[in-house]
Amino acid sequence: MANLRDLGLSEYEARAYRALLDDSPSTAKELSRSSDVPMGRVYDVLKDLEQRGLVRSQAASRPKKYVAVEPEAALDRLLEAKRDELAEQESQYESAVNELEADLEAGVPTEEGFWTAVVGPEESADLLIERLDTADERVIAVAGGPTPQFDVGEYGDEVAAAFQRALERGAEVSVLLGPDLISTLPATVLERYESELADHPGFEVRTTDRVTGSFHLIDGVEACIEVPNPLTPREPFAMLDLKDREFSADVRETFDPRWDEAELLTAGE
Repeated sequence: MANLRDLGLSEYEARAYRALLDDSPSTAKELSRSSDVPMGRVYDVLKDLEQRGLVRSQAASRPKKYVAVEPEAALDRLLEAKRDELAEQESQYESAVNELEADLEAGVPTEEGFWTAVVGPEESADLLIERLDTADERVIAVAGGPTPQFDVGEYGDEVAAAFQRALERGAEVSVLLGPDLISTLPATVLERYESELADHPGFEVRTTDRVTGSFHLIDGVEACIEVPNPLTPREPFAMLDLKDREFSADVRETFDPRWDEAELLTAGE
């Protein structure tokens, strides 16, 4: 069950505020008795509550008396204070991330010839998005048959967003699709690519019947190869990530002539 401590009040502050709601106005001495806040602490507690805007005092009275601010206003102020606190923390975390990115990027790059693999739809999607977000020069995306990378749904949206981020970093994005995939794509998928990405000069989609399988080539040195689920082809079974310049060059040699002969694809086709 939620309580005032969840919004940043101490135990004594929460007790004092609740007691004032039940019995206002009250003097500090009266509040100490009704709230079980020690007399030696009650003045500090009341001062903090006033600073938070949860309590008002009647300074002209002797002894000074206190009343609680209405709960709706008090809770709004506590919530706003928490939001400000979280925003400040977010800003601090972002600054730390920016500093660490510059520091960590200066480290030794992953040795070529390294490969890794994950199994499962979510894990495959996470690995692909992670690797796409490292692209600085060019992303080549090839899909010969049904794949969730170019479909309606969260995975397809994440891939499109990763392409968008790559374009914003100055990378080119070249997408080559097979006719079997084109024939099964919902119209909304191509419309999404047309409306969100087509205006970028570095983005282009082409189609050819000389393509099979699904993979991404990143900056000419890294390949992400999708292994589809044999029972449900639109769901990835696994993803293999291989960082190997020689292998990637071999893939480019196969890809380039097929890209050159492929037809430009637009949403209206």
